[in-house]
Amino acid sequence: MRFLRRNSAEQTATTDQDEQAGLHEEHAAGHTPKKGKPTPSRRDAEGRRRGPVPPPPKTQREAVKRARGNKEERRSAAKERRERMMAGDDRYLMPRDQGPVRAMVRDIVDTRRNLMGLFMPLVLVVFGGTIVQNIVVQQYVTLLCLVVLVTMMIEGVLLGRHVNKRVRAKYPEAKDRPLALGWYAFTRAMQIRKLRVPRPRYTPKDAHRIG
Repeated sequence: MRFLRRNSAEQTATTDQDEQAGLHEEHAAGHTPKKGKPTPSRRDAEGRRRGPVPPPPKTQREAVKRARGNKEERRSAAKERRERMMAGDDRYLMPRDQGPVRAMVRDIVDTRRNLMGLFMPLVLVVFGGTIVQNIVVQQYVTLLCLVVLVTMMIEGVLLGRHVNKRVRAKYPEAKDRPLALGWYAFTRAMQIRKLRVPRPRYTPKDAHRIG
């Protein structure tokens, strides 16, 4: 019986030594033990980076002042985004206006004098002609509008072909469809120059500067 007890004690001691040796090997191999505390959430981590949350306003005047300050910051940020968009910064443009191909189309349109730019004034003329209670005036206004609209359509087709030819010569690997580029140039040319977004970088005098 003593012999069996001694063997059991020796076996237990050997097992403890093996476990300690295994733990030592795991630490030596770079095993990371449990942290003992939960991983902070993303919201908590972002909160620590941003700093402490400001205390709530104590008075109505303080709340109004803080809201006014936030409103001014948002207004300033919106103004800066608008200015960058008008300047043609790709980071602030709409997806349809981004890229060097679309920038070249805009430059080509802006360096040409197009009859299509009279589209919006023509709408006002039509509206005025409908108000005038005179059949002769209405007939002349209608005829004039038809002639101008047909001329605009012809001019739009020619502009689209010209734009596609210039773009393909400079960007032969461009994936924009010819119809999409032609329509983009047409809608740009229909707008009054001062209302175009982004604002024109060139004038008709700078036509020779467009590659």
